[in-house]
Amino acid sequence: MKTSLWKDNPVTVVLIAIQLVVYLLMTLAGGSTTPAVLIRFGALQAAAVQAGEWWRLLTPVFVHIGFAHLLINSITLYFIGMYIEQLFGHWRMLVIYLGSAIVGNLLSAYWLPAGISAGASTGIFGLFGAFIMLGATFRENQALRMLSRQFLILVVLNIATDLMVPGIDLAGHLGGFIGGFLLAYLVGAPRLGRVNIVERTFATLVLIAGVVVLFIKVS
Repeated sequence: MKTSLWKDNPVTVVLIAIQLVVYLLMTLAGGSTTPAVLIRFGALQAAAVQAGEWWRLLTPVFVHIGFAHLLINSITLYFIGMYIEQLFGHWRMLVIYLGSAIVGNLLSAYWLPAGISAGASTGIFGLFGAFIMLGATFRENQALRMLSRQFLILVVLNIATDLMVPGIDLAGHLGGFIGGFLLAYLVGAPRLGRVNIVERTFATLVLIAGVVVLFIKVS
């Protein structure tokens, strides 16, 4: 059976296309590693968020610092995005991705108030978190359970790398991962089955409480 990349994964394709276009525009504007250009195109800066530029909690997911950063995140988003979009559906995948980015950037703005950060990794870690949720919720599905374990190992290795390599936004990655895990319970996965209502309610309450607390702390 033939599959169409656009037909089956339109959200993933559009997200990658947007970050490619933003990178090209940044390059033309002076370079994607130039601090002034990064800020102009929406990179995360805690002081700017505190000044009322709350849209910076979302826009950094489309902004990348250098070509290598863009390439790695685009490839990772391509593969994990296709999995999540086909398992959760289009709009649920978009909610998880963008919601995770906001949670990750919120935690980053609180944890690391100085400096500039950007990149799709907050949303990507959210997609990993969503897949871990699937493995925990649909344990009877061996394929999901095995893949979720592999992704969990990948996340742990990435977090370990974050701890050893300076300049990586550990807070953004952790926030995105936790946000994606909780958002996956909130939106559910009807293509796979029903999510336990108690677990869904608890995850939703934890997510709301966490976001409210972070908003208060950051503002």
